[in-house]
Amino acid sequence: MAWFRKDKKPLKAQDKRDLPSDVFDKCQACGEILYRERLAQNLNVCPTCGHHLRIGAEAYLSILIDSGTFTEMDAGLRASDPLEFRDLKLYADRIAAAEAKGTNEALISGTGELEGIAVAVAVMDFGYIGGSMGSVVGEKITRAAHAALKQKIPLIIVSASGGARMQEGIYSLMQMAKSSTVLARLHEAGIPFVSVLTHPTTGGVTASYAMLGDVNIAEPEALIGFAGPRVIEETIKQDLPKGFQRAEFLLEHGMVDRVVDRRELKETIALILRHQYAGWTD
Repeated sequence: MAWFRKDKKPLKAQDKRDLPSDVFDKCQACGEILYRERLAQNLNVCPTCGHHLRIGAEAYLSILIDSGTFTEMDAGLRASDPLEFRDLKLYADRIAAAEAKGTNEALISGTGELEGIAVAVAVMDFGYIGGSMGSVVGEKITRAAHAALKQKIPLIIVSASGGARMQEGIYSLMQMAKSSTVLARLHEAGIPFVSVLTHPTTGGVTASYAMLGDVNIAEPEALIGFAGPRVIEETIKQDLPKGFQRAEFLLEHGMVDRVVDRRELKETIALILRHQYAGWTD
């Protein structure tokens, strides 16, 4: 009978019902209500519109690195409070609150294999104080690059950051020069560096290592830039072009090399390493 033959329609945001937060997620782009398990199977890419929902560092590692091959480096490094900084709350309290979520810093680094290719990898986590680059993040990036240099293996950095960590002042800004210097050594040695730019990648991270890859890859619609669009508009007193600072805009203007769907990211990086850097897979 008719009431047994209901059309299978996806849930919409306007549906007037209580949705358990541990079962469903909402796509910020199209408003679709999605089963969290199905979303995870699709690498947190909306199956309806293709919007890439934000994921953490461990999720990127599981996507990129072959199972059972990852060895973490420098897990014991922790942020300190050299300036005893205070704004609305103590920086030390911000660190404690961020660590209480189960993350030690805004970046995880180590070595592993990507489709059988030995790599050094560093992945930022926006969930830890906005993925901001403090002295520990810069040190981990530098050590990962040194590991790539010593072992003669490619380096992959996945960026997701609001920029430099203002609570560390000059100590944070120094990481821009430090990380850029060691990446220059990688370039001189002919060791490949693939930079993956996710949403958002801004501020001092964009102004340093994130844009220094031999190949720069961006996820679809990722916000990538130094200052935010609103700040730029207020400064130049002009409206910005549609899609300004989005991955596709940067691709069109030569700032990134490819825009790659997250579901194709591992395959794409492996193809780049095998095709352009065949000597490193021997």
